[in-house]
Amino acid sequence: MRLGATLANLAPGPPPPTAEWAKRLVGAGFESLWIHQVIGRGYLVPDPFVTLAVAATATEGVEVGTATVQIPLHHPADLAHKVLSLMAVCGDRLTLGVSPGSTEVDFATLDRDHAARFRTFRENLPRVRELITRGRDAHADLGPAPTRVPPLLLGSWGKNVERAAREFDGWLASGYRTTPDQIIAAHERFRAAGGGRAIVCAVPVDSDADLGPTGEALHRYAEAGFDDVVVVIAPGGPDPERVRALLDR
Repeated sequence: MRLGATLANLAPGPPPPTAEWAKRLVGAGFESLWIHQVIGRGYLVPDPFVTLAVAATATEGVEVGTATVQIPLHHPADLAHKVLSLMAVCGDRLTLGVSPGSTEVDFATLDRDHAARFRTFRENLPRVRELITRGRDAHADLGPAPTRVPPLLLGSWGKNVERAAREFDGWLASGYRTTPDQIIAAHERFRAAGGGRAIVCAVPVDSDADLGPTGEALHRYAEAGFDDVVVVIAPGGPDPERVRALLDR
């Protein structure tokens, strides 16, 4: 099982400098770097496209991904343009995690309709897919088709676990507000539906005092057959090297 980490904290306080933190994580052995799209919650999570462009420039070879971009917060053509622009920076290292969104304040901040998020997701995603695949559609010409389309992962829950298996390249299971038992049970449904890549994202690592429970959870996910786990190391948390070493025990 591969281990990744987020490039920003989901907590008050300044975010870590992206280039420095990305290098630190890769140097500690993390195999992928991820960023959430969060806005208006009273703490700064930097823009995912800016953050991943910096991280991709500061590192070599490591995967960079969104976990997740909230499709209803964007105009489809503008979002596709951002994705194509990021691909020009990081090439085939990009993985695109998408979701309908969940937190009302993100939508209120951008004057978007939170109640309509699932409908908007269903309506807008096909156009985003076409534009990042072909570079154009009937209404916009963003440029030539890219040589590679980034894998598209669905971050969602409930009945959408099976949808992730059927219609996407993989599934991002939220490890932030769910238990390992819930995640592993949903993973069984995902595999039963023929799902591909399965990632737990993101497991919070808050304390430097006792990493035992975190290590136990990581090993449970590995034994259950997850392909990746992504951790979010809180401010004042353990050194990345200590977290990475948990999988080696």
